[in-house]
Amino acid sequence: MTRSRTVESSQPGIHPRLEAELARHAAFPPRGPIAPYNREAFEASLVAWRTWSSAAPLILDTGCGVGMSTVNLARLYPDHFVIGVDKSLDRLSRGKPWADGGLPENCVLVRADLPDFWRLMAEAGVTLARHYFLYPNPWPKVGHLSRRWQGHAAFPTAVALGGMIECRSNWRLYVEEFAFALTFLTGREVVSEACHPDVPFTPFEKKYQDSGHGLFRCVLDV
Repeated sequence: MTRSRTVESSQPGIHPRLEAELARHAAFPPRGPIAPYNREAFEASLVAWRTWSSAAPLILDTGCGVGMSTVNLARLYPDHFVIGVDKSLDRLSRGKPWADGGLPENCVLVRADLPDFWRLMAEAGVTLARHYFLYPNPWPKVGHLSRRWQGHAAFPTAVALGGMIECRSNWRLYVEEFAFALTFLTGREVVSEACHPDVPFTPFEKKYQDSGHGLFRCVLDV
């Protein structure tokens, strides 16, 4: 087994520009054109949800990768509908041995760019019961703040979709920043904590556990 390396960064604490960026993004949300393929993917996901049960509470699995977390969420919350979104068609198309004969009926995997997808949800008045950010790319360089979800221009739009929000990472600082961003945008105290999952939720979670990494999470519990 190849062991995963821990995240290394010269950034010593929460990024000094994060608060200012959050304030700017909240005041001036993205208004650029939305790519047609993102709109088509969004509409297809709504059809899948409403076909299964339009009354079902909705879960969004942001950056679902190969879809293992989407499947696990669908099994964990059988009365909810889960939309797993990832920008990589390659990841979404890979074999899914954990699906046991196919995806659960209460979920769908969608290829789309998440900032556009969040905006489309907001424009359609869609609200979430739960929203997961599981092991996103940490982008650990100091100059990469805008590439982290909490530093992205569309992040306030994602938070405004509502519901319980959970972020997990093997980089403690990422989760601390994420918690800081949630607190700033909602006015509710969110803190980071160690995470000790009994069963890995994603391939990355399993890889990091097997490599002996510490795992961390923060939750905005509504």
